[in-house]
Amino acid sequence: MCGIIGMVGVSAVNQRIYDALTVLQHRGQDAAGIMTSADGELFMRKDSGLVRDVFQQKHMLELKGNVGIGHVRYPTAGADSANDAQPFYVNSPYGICLGHNGNLTNSRELTEVLVREDRRHLNTASDSEVLLNVLASELQRVGTPRVTPADVFAAANAVYRRCRGGYAAVAMVIGHGILGFRDPNGIRPLVIGKRDTKKGTEWMLASESVALDMLGFDMVRDVAPGEAVFIDEQGRFYAQQCVAMARHTPCIFEYVYFARPDSIIDNISVYKARLRMGERLAEKIKRERPDHDIDVVIPIPDTSRTSAVQVAQLLGIKYREGFIKNRYIGRTFIMPGQEQRAKSVRSKLNAIDLEFRGKNVLLVDDSIVRGTTSAQIIDMAREAGAKKVYFASAAPPVRYPNVYGIDMPDASELVAAGHTDEEVRDIIGADWLIYQDLSDLEHAVRHDNAKIKDFDTSCFSGEYVTGDVTAEYLKRLQGERSDEAKQQRRDGAGRGLKSVR
Repeated sequence: MCGIIGMVGVSAVNQRIYDALTVLQHRGQDAAGIMTSADGELFMRKDSGLVRDVFQQKHMLELKGNVGIGHVRYPTAGADSANDAQPFYVNSPYGICLGHNGNLTNSRELTEVLVREDRRHLNTASDSEVLLNVLASELQRVGTPRVTPADVFAAANAVYRRCRGGYAAVAMVIGHGILGFRDPNGIRPLVIGKRDTKKGTEWMLASESVALDMLGFDMVRDVAPGEAVFIDEQGRFYAQQCVAMARHTPCIFEYVYFARPDSIIDNISVYKARLRMGERLAEKIKRERPDHDIDVVIPIPDTSRTSAVQVAQLLGIKYREGFIKNRYIGRTFIMPGQEQRAKSVRSKLNAIDLEFRGKNVLLVDDSIVRGTTSAQIIDMAREAGAKKVYFASAAPPVRYPNVYGIDMPDASELVAAGHTDEEVRDIIGADWLIYQDLSDLEHAVRHDNAKIKDFDTSCFSGEYVTGDVTAEYLKRLQGERSDEAKQQRRDGAGRGLKSVR
């Protein structure tokens, strides 16, 4: 998962893009980048690391201009080094930069066509660079010194015809403006913000509404599935529905885990959705364990707190904060290696013994993916003196890879794949395990005002909404995205454009 920002302002955008990226840092901690332009000149800074580490004062002073885009990334297939930090750039035509959130399911086929027919060179194995070059190839056909909004939308139409998968992207055409577009299913999020000033109107595109909030932009709406929007450098806004909406199916895992609770995506409050997840989970606990002996409900920080509060309230049980989080440690789910994920859990969380000692504890988490973190947290609860440790997941079992931009790669690395709930319970070491039902999760996220009836639930159901995900593709992706494959790429020489600092 990645975070993207695009901005057209009436004053310098460098600091504001930086600030927006800091509130989207939860979407990716592997690399960060900002590109701005002024008077037809491009300014760039990107590298591996957190936003606060990548950008120093000397870099910020060089990021000049009232137009720019930003990106925070975590690695998936083919994106493991500083060379893969985004935004990406091509100089022809016009000079185009692009930041991308998601995954193209036909990236390999597109790469072959780009090299063979479009005569374009790719520096990385990233599908984001593929997407950029498809856009550049289509804009190349314009053949005029200046592009019009109609030209940009024509190129976007061609991108939609050629690219498949789940994606949201922002692109800067240097000297012209900012383009934003979203896949025909609306799997990955993208919102539009507006701010009126005495000097004129400013526009902003972002992965989540929280980025708009912190900069004082009013949320206008979400970019519609299959829609492209273009804001020129004078602040004029254009929009076009490029392809018919296939079926609006936003990724349900955004609401379970990735998005910040203070965000609104597709007119659905992430916070309210997580409250409803807790309500549904409590109802299932009542059905399955009406005579439960739970003494206390404790969340696993941070994303499960909202659901855990509701579970405790509906069960009539004490809610306590039993784990204190070290906020200067990266999210273990996003970390690239299983060994690194395992090592980080105890440095990330510390148990408060008084909340566990002699009690039957219900731990609530947003989901269980690989199971390593869950097992270590359960061990920590027992070491803190818990009599029994029960475990509740606000999401159903994750049994299938996600192919639309979330790093759930090889089914063999997913603890629930091929295992019953009882077997997972034994693997993670819980005394009892309860998962949310998929139908309950969908009802929890669904909201009448959003007019969304379905979601991408592929990691739970194995049903891929784009209709092009085959067993052969999943097998190939497994080879590319497994922890072992990533380590081999890190150990190798790598490919790409080498940067000298």
